[in-house]
Amino acid sequence: MSESKETRVQGRKPSRHMPVRPDLEQLKRQAKDLLAAVQRGEVAAVEEFNAFHPREVADPARNAKLSDAQLALARAYGLASWPRLVLACRMTDGLMRHDVAAVRQLVLENPSLLHEDARGVPGNWGSPMAYASNLGHLPMIEMLAGLGATDYQHAFGRVCLQGKLETARWLLANGAVPERGEVMGPCETQNADGLRMLVVDLGLELCDKDGDRLAPTALLLETYCRNPRGKHGCLEICAAQGVALPDTPVMALHRGRMDLLEKHLRADPELPHRRFGYREIYPLEVGCHEDETLGLHGTPIAGCTLLHMCIDFGELEIAQWLISKGADVNAPALVDAEGFGGHTPLFNAVVTQMNLGGGKDDVSFAKLLLDNGANPHTRTTLRKGLRFVDDETVHEFHNVTPVEYAAQFHERRWVNRAAAALVEERGRSR
Repeated sequence: MSESKETRVQGRKPSRHMPVRPDLEQLKRQAKDLLAAVQRGEVAAVEEFNAFHPREVADPARNAKLSDAQLALARAYGLASWPRLVLACRMTDGLMRHDVAAVRQLVLENPSLLHEDARGVPGNWGSPMAYASNLGHLPMIEMLAGLGATDYQHAFGRVCLQGKLETARWLLANGAVPERGEVMGPCETQNADGLRMLVVDLGLELCDKDGDRLAPTALLLETYCRNPRGKHGCLEICAAQGVALPDTPVMALHRGRMDLLEKHLRADPELPHRRFGYREIYPLEVGCHEDETLGLHGTPIAGCTLLHMCIDFGELEIAQWLISKGADVNAPALVDAEGFGGHTPLFNAVVTQMNLGGGKDDVSFAKLLLDNGANPHTRTTLRKGLRFVDDETVHEFHNVTPVEYAAQFHERRWVNRAAAALVEERGRSR
């Protein structure tokens, strides 16, 4: 017997990513847009509709209804139905708003929600209890526990990731147990409070679940997160636990150790002008990966100066210090054998990993560079690929200024729009 279409659809990988906090009104618009595109016969829309609608719809351009588009859209996001998608939106909205009464009512009306992922699809944010733990909202967690939630272990991992210590202690008192490898959570988010609680207060071994003692340090350096002060604290915890951190200028920058940078400057007066290779930034001796795409950053930093690195890692004080010591704000990165590179720190300021964290659209670095003579009209040719995004292909940007580079960059979340606007404004006056 041939496999039914519904069975095929159920086993199909979702084509869309369910956000941490899905917006129901936006999803309604997406369903209407999908229907309109199907009715116009747009190939991509028809293919997605046919791929995820669990039943055969003859001539969808003429016969598909809004309810069909909603169902196909829900399946494309990985949920079984449009009503289940609506419930996921209501649940995550209530959790995000700390609306204990609304979440309680949802669970009473739909008891299965208590143990399913809050977003309706598998993910790190997990069940409502784990989701609330990401937010550190203890009253919500206590209410969910009262209704029968039992996801204490996953919830504990999430509060350690986020450094919500009061909530972590409550979960421990109610049955959560620190597990080997739990330290990887706060290392991912560079959360020193969470790491200190696990390693110093609870005595958990500094290693991943497989016992690799360097994995936490490697993750601190390679992670997508940008939390400079937390990173500094985490690295000092690692050092106190016996991890041998290389005595290099780049590691001093990672640690936020101005005293060590001063020492390196005394030994090497040319330090502000030096370029550093990838392995000096992500050293193998502390566990960083052979795969160079796993060191996550925005604009390339390999072959760059410490000033370039400061921007992507969020080290404003060190950037100011470097400039005071003679660092050239127009210093070009090294150009590789294929002609890519040569970008100045201003390129790093407009496309940066910092824009995904607490530094979103912060113009501090762009202003610092411009105020110290950075040239907004410099042109260069770059290529960049990103990991853990929908489009992991390497993109090329030929003969671009910083503003043109920002305008063309393929993943808009990495673009600091405010910084690019400031560079453009200053460029008009030069």
